[in-house]
Amino acid sequence: MLPGASASAGACTGRIRSSATRTKLHELADAHPGRVEIETLDIREQDQLAALATRLAQRRFDILFVNADITNPDPTQTIGEVSTEDFVEVMIVNALSPMRVVETLAPNVTVEGLVGVMSSGRQRRQQRKRTARALSRQQGDAQQFMLSYAAREAASARALVLMAPGWVRTELGGPEGRLSIEESVPSLVGVLLSKQGTPGLQYVDYLGRTVPW
Repeated sequence: MLPGASASAGACTGRIRSSATRTKLHELADAHPGRVEIETLDIREQDQLAALATRLAQRRFDILFVNADITNPDPTQTIGEVSTEDFVEVMIVNALSPMRVVETLAPNVTVEGLVGVMSSGRQRRQQRKRTARALSRQQGDAQQFMLSYAAREAASARALVLMAPGWVRTELGGPEGRLSIEESVPSLVGVLLSKQGTPGLQYVDYLGRTVPW
């Protein structure tokens, strides 16, 4: 899901991977007609991203926030046991594709807007150590890509944020997560809103605390 707040209409545009799956985002759109729009996008597919960029060419957003994260089918595998296909899939979804979205859609973000990418922090790294999710730890590559992007955009007034949501009880985070979605997301959103108007790249968690690189 890639939500962004519309600068002109006060709306939110969310993107989901499959049009056949009904999610809580659909429920939100039903509850707020005219304020939430849903687009379908598989960010692994460059032609779909290009088509989305064309559809949104005349739109301007205050925030572009990219959230994409998967792990290999058997997260207990060591890196040497992971198949080439699974390795490539994780790297495409977790590192390459989010940055493609950023570079493709960032021109739609207002001059003093914010571009953010969901990342991971200390809590999720600890969780991955306990569960031996060696491949999922490669999220660090996306962080390095964001650093490179920030260096190229050094003259921009836009805020750039890497966001660590904490260890959240989701399908990916697992049932042992310390935080519920309801505990993480409102704070996460508040931090993103507070960072608007502050140029440069920051790596923070859902409470606004700086996360060590």
